[in-house]
Amino acid sequence: MRSFRVVVAFVLIILMSSISAFAEEKISVAVAANFISSFKEMAADFEAKTKIKVDGTFSSTGNLYSQIVNGAPYDLFLSADEERPAKLNKDGMADTPFIYAKGQAVLWSANKDFCKAKTWQDALKNDQVKKIAIANTQTAPYGAAAKKALEKAGMWDTLQSKLVNAQDIAQSFQYASTSAVDAGFCAMSATVSPDGKKGCFYVINEAPEIIQSACILKRTTNRSVVEKFVKFLSSPEAKEIKVKYGYR
Repeated sequence: MRSFRVVVAFVLIILMSSISAFAEEKISVAVAANFISSFKEMAADFEAKTKIKVDGTFSSTGNLYSQIVNGAPYDLFLSADEERPAKLNKDGMADTPFIYAKGQAVLWSANKDFCKAKTWQDALKNDQVKKIAIANTQTAPYGAAAKKALEKAGMWDTLQSKLVNAQDIAQSFQYASTSAVDAGFCAMSATVSPDGKKGCFYVINEAPEIIQSACILKRTTNRSVVEKFVKFLSSPEAKEIKVKYGYR
C-alpha cells in the first residue's frame, strides 16, 4: 500500500511539473496599433499549431517604446517604424531588429461620396469636410507619414483647424468609421476590415512606405519560445495573412 502511494505521489509530481511547464509556454508582445488584426490572426494560428499562447498589447509605437524603456515586461516588440527598435538595440535593450512588414497610409471615409473627388487632396479641399482624424505625429509612424504627405501637398498648415488628433492609427480609424470625423488617415490594413469595406479610401502615394521593424527584447525569459514565434512571422502562413491585410 505504501509503495502504491509513493507511485501515485510520483505521478502527481510529474503531472504538476508538466502542467507548470505548459503554463510557461506563453509570450508577451508589444504590437503597433496598425497591426492589431493581422497580429490577432497570426497569434491564433500560431497558438493552434504550437499550443503556445501569444498575448498582445496594442498602442502607438511611441507609447510602447516608452513602456519598454520604463521596464514593461514584453518579450517582443513589433514596431511600426525602424527607428525605435534600432535605438533599443543600440542601447543594449534588444537583439538586432528585423523587418516583418511594410505598410501604406490611406485616407478613409465612411461616406462613399467623399471619394468622388479626383484626388485625396481635392477631397480634403471640399468645404463639407470639417474634421479629419490623424494619429499622433510624434508617437505614431502612420501619423508621421500622413503629416509628410500633407506637407508635400502644401496642406499641413491650412488644415490645422480641421485636424483631430488620435492616440494611434487604430483610434484614427475608429473616429472615421463612427463618423465622428469626415475622414481619417489610416493604415491600409483597416480597409479590409468589415467596417473598412463599408467606406472608401484613397491610397496616399505621397506618404512614405511604412517600414515596420521588430526586435526581441533582452529582458525576455522565454527566448526559445519567442524565437519560435519570430520564425513563424516569416512563414508562408504569416505572409498570407500579411498580404490579406495589405502589407508587403
